[in-house]
Formats: sequence, C-alpha cells, structure tokens
Amino acid sequence: MAVQASGGGLGIGMLLPIVLMFAIFYFLLIMPQQRRQKKWQGMLDQLKAGDKVTTSGGLRGTVMALKDDSLHLRVPPNNIVLEVTKASVVSVSTTEEDVKGK
Repeated sequence: MAVQASGGGLGIGMLLPIVLMFAIFYFLLIMPQQRRQKKWQGMLDQLKAGDKVTTSGGLRGTVMALKDDSLHLRVPPNNIVLEVTKASVVSVSTTEEDVKGK
C-alpha cells in the first residue's frame, strides 16, 4: 500500500510542470493575440467615410461608403472606386491626423 501512495504523489508532481507550461503559453501567446484582435475589431467598428486606410493587399485610399462587411475605397491617382472587405483593412488614419502630421 505504501508503494501506491507514493506513486500517486509522483503523478501530481509530473502534472504540475504541464499546467505551468500551459499557463506560460497562455500569457505569452494567447492573451496578447486576443488583445490585438480586440483592438483591430475596434478599429474596424470606428471606420467612417473620409478615413484613409491601407489594406492587406497594399492599397491605400479614402473610404467613400460603408456596407455591412465591405467598404468603397477611392484609390488615387485616377480616383478609382473599389469595393473591398472590411477584414482587409490593416491600418486607418483619419483626415485630422493627416493634417496635424503635415
């Protein structure tokens, strides 16, 4: 019986490093990714006409109109109007920020 009791204690000792490893992965990998995702979603929710955006494909343009999951983007130099998904927007700068920066 004494052998069985010590064997059970050994199992808990081996389980502790695994639990600790999962905790480290959560704080170093999962939690920062969730924060980035939440910040990006907030940026998309704040989009409005007149914002200058950059898409994941490298297009830079001005938002002309918004739909549920897409937006109309005016792209210079010929002022072509394209419809792109909101999910493709990588960064946003409002017109006020552009004026202050120049």
